[in-house]
Amino acid sequence: MKLIFELSVSGREGASLPELDVPEQELGIPDAKLRRDIPLPEVSEVDVVRHYTALSRMNFGVDSGFYPLGSCTMKYNPKVNEEIASFPGFKSAHPYQPEELSQGCLQILYELSRDLAEITGMDAFTLQPAAGAQGELTGLMMAKAYFKKRGETRKKVLVPDSAHGTNPASAALCGYEVVELPSDSQGGVDIVELENKATEDVAVLMLTNPNTLGLFEEKILQISEIIHERGGLMYCDGANMNAILGIARPGDMGFDMVHLNLHKTFSAPHGGGGPGSGPVGVKEHLARFLPIPIVQKEGERYFLDYDRPDSIGRLKAFYGNFSVLIKAYAYIRSLGPDGLKEVAENAVLNANYVMHKLKGTYELPYDRICKHEFVLSGKKQLALGIHAMDIAKRLIDYGFHPPTVYFPLIVKEALMIEPTETEGKETLDKFIEAMLKIAEESEKNPDLLRNAPETTPTSRLDALTAARKPNLRWRG
Repeated sequence: MKLIFELSVSGREGASLPELDVPEQELGIPDAKLRRDIPLPEVSEVDVVRHYTALSRMNFGVDSGFYPLGSCTMKYNPKVNEEIASFPGFKSAHPYQPEELSQGCLQILYELSRDLAEITGMDAFTLQPAAGAQGELTGLMMAKAYFKKRGETRKKVLVPDSAHGTNPASAALCGYEVVELPSDSQGGVDIVELENKATEDVAVLMLTNPNTLGLFEEKILQISEIIHERGGLMYCDGANMNAILGIARPGDMGFDMVHLNLHKTFSAPHGGGGPGSGPVGVKEHLARFLPIPIVQKEGERYFLDYDRPDSIGRLKAFYGNFSVLIKAYAYIRSLGPDGLKEVAENAVLNANYVMHKLKGTYELPYDRICKHEFVLSGKKQLALGIHAMDIAKRLIDYGFHPPTVYFPLIVKEALMIEPTETEGKETLDKFIEAMLKIAEESEKNPDLLRNAPETTPTSRLDALTAARKPNLRWRG
């Protein structure tokens, strides 16, 4: 495909401007020099429209196809929530407006906080963090403030070996020593190892439930009891809330705090770097440490509360990614309790359906009922010289975005698949058929997979060289 500059034809214009209605001024720069110094392409309007429309078709997104990216919850999001977030009253609102002119916006923030608290079983929320990872950092900073207030110095954070990579990264960034917890044969936390490593200097256990294997921690109450007996805190990575909405609440499992990825579970699209939103909920004993400001209500008036002396301070400018918060609010209110529960039920049903159809052809390392996602292993195909990456690339030729590969790290040749609740059976059946065909191709025509994808504008890139020797030069 040509660059827009290659479509340029000298003298061609893309717009007809009205006659000048102000005095004309000489720039003192010849037209030829101006064009040479600012080498803009000379194209018509239709050239521009067709060029960028063609470029958009080269991208893959959840609006154009199935996106089973495990751990990322890339589900279709209702466009009505985008419309609501773009209402003039929201778009025109300025964060420095006086409170009396921002009552509607503050009401949404207040009510969303209460909704999220009810959904998670927490007592208070901050909507400030701009992503899940920042939510993790927020929670750990509050844990540090909590122990400092108690006169305790705790240095360690326990993190399972199946955890999202942001968990140990956030703990290290907050100055904690990270201690890895191994998984047991069922994919859950090894209780014996937890008993040994949950020492008096452990501040927090960071746990995703369901975990990144798509499995529910069946011993969660026992796990929470062990940590609390040692005086530690339980942190829930809520990235997988899509699986338990309306069914189970982190607060009822013994967690002291949780972050939510609104851009995963509650409607706001994500990918391409954002925007994200990672609100953090806490139990009452941690509420005093929440970032400032917190939206409060007094009578019929909403206001921003800055008078919180034990707060950890600000985590983000203003009050969070407001447009993302609006979309989440609209999503929750439109579905209601029953609708949110149905989201989780359909997500779990879809995942178990696909898992059942593919296990046997692909190895299933943990053969038990999954939640919203599951992890296969390409070990059978590896014996034929085919890697998980080859399978992922070949899926592109069948019109599907690849699943997550090589994560969690504890599964060799991992293929992590999350169908989400928004996909119908017809789509899932086509995906299953493609995966079965790819397994057959790995036996009969392995070179086809090694050279995949074949249908994309660019063939397979050398990802290793790109990562180790990136070419960051701009070609003007």
